[in-house]
Amino acid sequence: MSDDEGDGVSSDGFEGATAFVPGHVTGFFTVELDDDPMRAGSRGGGIALSDGVRVTVRPAPERAVYLDGTSLEMEAVERVLDALSAPLRVDAETPLPLGSGFGVSGAMALGTALAAARTTERSLSVDELVRMAHGAEAQSGTGLGDVVAQARGGVPIRLDPGAPPHGRVDAIASPARRVEYVSFGERSTAEVIDGETDLLTDTGRRALSTVVQDPALPTLCHASRRFAREADLLTPRVREAVEDVSEADGEAFVAMPGETVVALDSGLSDAGYDPEPCRIHTAGATVER
Repeated sequence: MSDDEGDGVSSDGFEGATAFVPGHVTGFFTVELDDDPMRAGSRGGGIALSDGVRVTVRPAPERAVYLDGTSLEMEAVERVLDALSAPLRVDAETPLPLGSGFGVSGAMALGTALAAARTTERSLSVDELVRMAHGAEAQSGTGLGDVVAQARGGVPIRLDPGAPPHGRVDAIASPARRVEYVSFGERSTAEVIDGETDLLTDTGRRALSTVVQDPALPTLCHASRRFAREADLLTPRVREAVEDVSEADGEAFVAMPGETVVALDSGLSDAGYDPEPCRIHTAGATVER
């Protein structure tokens, strides 16, 4: 992440700051709840995407939050703004669908924290801003691991739950190779993590152990497919798409807990789908201006 010095005002008169946060798709995860939101979180693995969320924050007479030009209420963002106690306008733009397993809520929370700190000239470290965004997500029930993964970028492997310094994140070494995705609809994170999670967590821990022993992208895909099957999270649509990619000699997995399938390289195209292409985003979240 970038924590470059700056006053939030550019030479063209732009007053404020803009941050980019990669999208994030989770292949497998555990649910690790705690009364302390900084310790709550998940273990798991996934991929950061070059399709992400660009968040611009400006001073304003009163608080306002927009996504792709539409006003909305997003609890995680509201909690970040509450923590900063400043009247700000948040404008976010993304090509990613909301509620489909891409970590848009976490990206908006983290992007808001980064850009708002620059705009208000707060002396906060990157870890402090990640903690702020992670805590907002955990308390809102919209995510447990996206923020720390988006802060890292690449192919993050979450070894211990929580925000810094509690959470521990490693990564699979990977270039910015092509990935594709196709989304069939929405699925609420809250409906999954608010239910019985013992099976999810046991299955997620086995998947994590597999990837730690062999940290490679094909292993991540294989462990993710097994996780979705054993945790009973596959719907007929995503099951069919994953099987189609496998039959075309490709590697794919389901973006948890959504109705989205992600494939390496041209796996979905080769299987006859019309996916959205992007790349692995090897950097974490950054302040752009």
